[in-house]
Amino acid sequence: MPQDQAAVTAALRLEYSNGPTEGTNTKIKLLERQMYCRARFPPLRQRILLN
Repeated sequence: MPQDQAAVTAALRLEYSNGPTEGTNTKIKLLERQMYCRARFPPLRQRILLN
């Protein structure tokens, strides 16, 4: 799409990557799903710190 052209061009030209951040988000979401989405902040925080 034409409105996405600038973003795609920048993504291909720049060396910046948010891969580590996305990996952390994916890991946290996986842990939350393993806890059957009943994870409130304290138990989820404890589980993240233990991993």
